[in-house]
Amino acid sequence: MNDIEQDMPIIDMAVPMPGFPAHRQFVLVRLNDNGLLYAFTSVDDPSLRFLVAPPEPFFPDYAPEIENDVFAALNTKDPDRLLVMVVITAGVQETTANLLAPIIVDRDSRRAMQVVLSGTDMPVRAVMRQAY
Repeated sequence: MNDIEQDMPIIDMAVPMPGFPAHRQFVLVRLNDNGLLYAFTSVDDPSLRFLVAPPEPFFPDYAPEIENDVFAALNTKDPDRLLVMVVITAGVQETTANLLAPIIVDRDSRRAMQVVLSGTDMPVRAVMRQAY
């Protein structure tokens, strides 16, 4: 057992993230005091991590429609128990968020999956304007 597993609840991917089929368990590591930035870090390979954030502070109108198959995969029916995180790409000129494919986590079961939203024109690279 490594240090990550001892300190934080493990999140099990109901469906592996695209391109990372071997990585099924992750933890959320807080990166700043106000709790806006996290590293979604692989338990098996801590060097594999994704910068993620809750979308509300940056995109207050963001309200993705979660399909029934996502609820089924996460084994939940309650949308209020879902935590939505967007994957952030930090760049020199600008920082963007992938609003088309959020990571959805069930707070109770700690099951998660990255969801590609269908029937929407959400951007893959939405510019983040607020300081964090």
